[in-house]
Amino acid sequence: MDSTTTPPLPRETRDTLLVLGVVALVLLPQVAYLPPWASALAALLLGWRMWLARSGQRLPGTWLLAALLALAVGATALQFRSIVGPEAGVVLVILLLVLKTLEMRARRDAMVIFFLGFFTLLTLFLQSQSLSMALAMLVAVWGLLVCLVNAHMPSGYPSLRQLVRTAGLLMLLGAPLMLVLFLAFPRLPPLWGLPTQASKGTTGLSNDMTVGQVAELAQNHSVALRVRFDSPDGKAPPQRLLYFRGPVLSRFDGRNWQADADGAPYALPATAQVAASGLGTAIDYEITLEAHQQRWLLTLDATLSPPDAQRRVQRTADLQWLTARPLTEVLRYRAQAHLHYAYGQQLSDFQRRQHLQLPPDLNPRTTQWAQTLRRDHGTDDTAIVQAALNHLGSGRYVYTLAPDVVPGPHTADAFWFETHNGFCEHIASAFTVLMRAAGIPARIVTGYQGGERNPVDGLWTVRQSDAHAWTEVWLPHEGWLRIDPTSAVAPSRTEQLQRLSPPTSAFGGAMDQVISPDVLRRLRANWEALNHRWNDWVLNYTPRDQSALLQRLGWTDWSIPQLAAGLSSLLALATLGAAWQRWRRRWVADPWLRLMQQARQQLQRHGLEHADTRGLQALAAAAQAQWGDESQPLQQWLLQMEQWRYAPHGPQTPSLAQLRRAYRALIWPSPRTP
Repeated sequence: MDSTTTPPLPRETRDTLLVLGVVALVLLPQVAYLPPWASALAALLLGWRMWLARSGQRLPGTWLLAALLALAVGATALQFRSIVGPEAGVVLVILLLVLKTLEMRARRDAMVIFFLGFFTLLTLFLQSQSLSMALAMLVAVWGLLVCLVNAHMPSGYPSLRQLVRTAGLLMLLGAPLMLVLFLAFPRLPPLWGLPTQASKGTTGLSNDMTVGQVAELAQNHSVALRVRFDSPDGKAPPQRLLYFRGPVLSRFDGRNWQADADGAPYALPATAQVAASGLGTAIDYEITLEAHQQRWLLTLDATLSPPDAQRRVQRTADLQWLTARPLTEVLRYRAQAHLHYAYGQQLSDFQRRQHLQLPPDLNPRTTQWAQTLRRDHGTDDTAIVQAALNHLGSGRYVYTLAPDVVPGPHTADAFWFETHNGFCEHIASAFTVLMRAAGIPARIVTGYQGGERNPVDGLWTVRQSDAHAWTEVWLPHEGWLRIDPTSAVAPSRTEQLQRLSPPTSAFGGAMDQVISPDVLRRLRANWEALNHRWNDWVLNYTPRDQSALLQRLGWTDWSIPQLAAGLSSLLALATLGAAWQRWRRRWVADPWLRLMQQARQQLQRHGLEHADTRGLQALAAAAQAQWGDESQPLQQWLLQMEQWRYAPHGPQTPSLAQLRRAYRALIWPSPRTP
């Protein structure tokens, strides 16, 4: 035998390795979300199973499998204090999938692995619903379908190319039905959408701020939100006014700033009025906010009316907007902002005390300087604020990504009189402490400032590296005013949106030599534009969008029962179409087979045994033996059918239509009684 035609591996070994490779493909996207021990155990067990397949060794026995199962369950319970719930459940399902491969001996075991693999893929949506995750899941589904196709082709040695092509064709055939179901299936909460683990934190803002926290965010270039401005020319407002308001922090213990209880001080209904003055021109905008596992909506300062988020929202007295539950999915909402504003002209005694609170016996040098400023400027709070800003802009202070570490509790003293450097949170914290020590109510606002315009889709992209902290001070007859002390130290931070960058690593420098930074920026812009389309068209496909689509299609008066009935009818038609296609392939695609099947059934009914398994010459001989010369027309017809199928056609060869007419004219012998 020619060695080139010999399969490189036995069919059973090849099939086992194919299944194990696809299982690894299913588990690969999960690695980033699994505990390290779970990933290591899964990789170890899969590697062991691959070695057993290649070497032809026996699979482990029942007692060893039971011990491994106990280890998996025990380790999961030890890690999560439970074996139920999203996190523990996902880990346990993954380990059970890997353990199942260790007892894969028959086709039935492989089928269990395939469908457990499909279920495991669904758990990925508990971790992320991004476009990259969807693409990874698509590849894994393709791999599982390849294994299913291979399992239904037990004979021969089908090539991997053939299996991949067949599985891809099946996916293409199912895509139209999937699209229709996605667009038209009633989106009824909580059935529609997957819950995300609220306990899973993501990089972003929080209800407190410890010195150094925002500096870490400055090195994270992932997208926090995207903004579309509805101005006629599509341009954004001036960059120095792009402040996206997040948590407002007013409680201070010397190093840590915190929001009031639940981050919602003085919660107000969304319809309540907030006293504001000096409002500038309103700007309409739309935000697509990435999931951050918190309740707040990031809004452009200042958004006074409720954002249209298709869910209940609540406003606080400090102009922060909150939702009823944490945001565990990408959310799109529209709002209107006034970039020039002042609000809160009336301040109660309780609010004044709250925004003047400082820990006792901390930052004595800052307190002494504040008292000096008060003596120098009397009751002119505006002059005190300006004096502090002038001091920051004197050139002594440095805006840096790597500020000096302050080991003690006197963080404001360290910034003003020792280190003279810091990131936005250090500067805002020190400035707010100084204002409070001088008797001026002040607080810290965290959020994002600036961003960049994506040249592909024109959206304004705000990243985690745009995280920022600034100060609000309360002045008599003016109310709360935004003061950004970082602008006094580094005006380019807010005027030209220049960001600090960490030193380039050796790997980054090597990549810059291989790929131009401009090319990388264009690739990133295209990917982010595509990812926004995914967020906009898929993740944010809301009941409102569905209703608008149905109305554009002419279905102006519809209800959920009507929609369900329409989908049921569509599924019934699809089922009938599949059944018709199967019938057509069986009977119409090969009319000779159809005619021969009818003849075999007729022979079987007239008492000829094994008519469904014999060849045509054997059938003719059996007819002669059972019915004698009486079956001559039947024998002749069977031989003509063989000639038409297997012999070259000549002028004397009857057509299939003639053979069909001859079949109808046959007189069948009477069945013989035993």
